[in-house]
Amino acid sequence: MSDLRSNLENHYQFNDEEFELQFEKGTFPPALFTHEAHLRLAWVYIGKYGIERACDKLCYEIRQFDKLHGDGSKFNKTVTIAAARAVYHFMLKSNSDSFAALLIEFPRLKTAFKDLLDQHYAFDVFSNETAKVSYVEPDILPFD
Repeated sequence: MSDLRSNLENHYQFNDEEFELQFEKGTFPPALFTHEAHLRLAWVYIGKYGIERACDKLCYEIRQFDKLHGDGSKFNKTVTIAAARAVYHFMLKSNSDSFAALLIEFPRLKTAFKDLLDQHYAFDVFSNETAKVSYVEPDILPFD
């Protein structure tokens, strides 16, 4: 099985526990921390800690990962929390028992994430400097 794992090129090569542990230790391959992996980490944390604690933990861990594997400039607090709140919104409506099944049930999380955020924010949270360093509440439609 380890031969198969070495050929996989995404976060699914790790089960949820391995994924969380590798990420928190800083040994998760940075190239595999995609948008989808970001959403999966939110899903794992929400399942373990609830939405409020998950948001805090996501911000801390992703900021640490960004500092370890980059220059610390990629972390965006509003996007991180908004992603968790979007995942949570769909988790509340879902019958899925895995993250992969959640994405099949609600593909917009992966394929139209910016459009989802545009339903909540009248400005671009990805480029806004305030949104990058502080959580900005939605100004159009609140999250659940």
